Amino acid sequence: MKKLIIIKYGEMTTKKDNIGLFLRTLKDNITQALVKEEVNIIYDTGRMFLYCNQNNFDKVVEKLQCIFGIHEIIIGYELDDHNQKRIEDALKVMIQNITFNTFKVETKRSNKNYPLKSPEISKRLGGLVLKEKTGTSVDVHHPEVTIHVEIRLEKAYLYIEKRKGLGGYPVGTLGKGLLMLSGGIDSPVAGYLTMKRGVKIEAIYFESPPHTSQEAKNKVQSLAKILKKYQNTCVLHIVNFTEIQESIYKNIPHEYLITIMRRMMYRISERIAKQRKCKIIVNGESIGQVASQTLTSMNAINQVVQIPVIRPLACFDKLEIIKLAEKIGTYQTSILPYEDCCTIFVPEHPIINPEIKKCEEFEKCFPYEELIKEAIEQHEIVHIEKEESIYNDLL
Repeated sequence: MKKLIIIKYGEMTTKKDNIGLFLRTLKDNITQALVKEEVNIIYDTGRMFLYCNQNNFDKVVEKLQCIFGIHEIIIGYELDDHNQKRIEDALKVMIQNITFNTFKVETKRSNKNYPLKSPEISKRLGGLVLKEKTGTSVDVHHPEVTIHVEIRLEKAYLYIEKRKGLGGYPVGTLGKGLLMLSGGIDSPVAGYLTMKRGVKIEAIYFESPPHTSQEAKNKVQSLAKILKKYQNTCVLHIVNFTEIQESIYKNIPHEYLITIMRRMMYRISERIAKQRKCKIIVNGESIGQVASQTLTSMNAINQVVQIPVIRPLACFDKLEIIKLAEKIGTYQTSILPYEDCCTIFVPEHPIINPEIKKCEEFEKCFPYEELIKEAIEQHEIVHIEKEESIYNDLL
């Protein structure tokens, strides 16, 4: 009897001809996340089986809970054959240190040549539990403990403990996107939701020294490190936006400052995305949250790029976004009081229904193409490798 971890896939099972790609990518992502652990992985289209040192189980499970594509994580026991006596002996070992009052046994029998049917197996094993654990009773509707038995072609598996995974698709199966990471609450959550759909992300941050601080830059790097744990690696592009932002402030009517600024950010993001073979731009915009996120504003800003712009939070309200930020571990860093490009030079009355023709006329007032080219050529690329957060250094 071997103790092991069993992974169930969930949504990936809907894939047919290309499920092999999804399973290989999931295996690769798990292998990379557990590179410091001695783990042997075997998989088929129904399950993935991880064999590792029993002392490392908690650490392995913790890391598996940050990997997309996993529906459930199960700690169980594997028998090399499905002899009924061996299953009963294994069950005795599994329940000996567990305390419960009610239980039920659920059996799945994919091996249809097995002499006993699923209800018969459950009945026999239930009788054994009643004998071993005096004072317990069967409750098929609301049991304290559910004992799972799976009879497969050559082996049998028993388990009680299972934990919920993140679901979604393995990161990297659906290409790559560029996340506009501002340092606020919304954009890290948008990145997380995009990764959940199988998209690997790189991030872009616009700094404007001396108007934005080193602490603001550190804050974004800390957010990138938190997001990294969901995809093992992360690349952060840091663009110096000072000259562009100051030119906008000097030459553009103030009610259009935010609109023109966002149009410049989109242009830069699109070009870097294409350089890095990213198929989409991702941001944390939510409809109506601020002036630049009205439908008219989004249309005027979106007009400058050809690449698709994905807004995972478009229909979320702020409380929903905050709840997700707390869940994924970015909220406390996001609320640190360091201003980014989007919060400096904010006009008192930004326009909420900008006109595209006016935007185009205003942009003729300064040589933005030259400034964009220079900003891209000189931008900094940071490879986020370390797992440690720099959150404490920001306090």
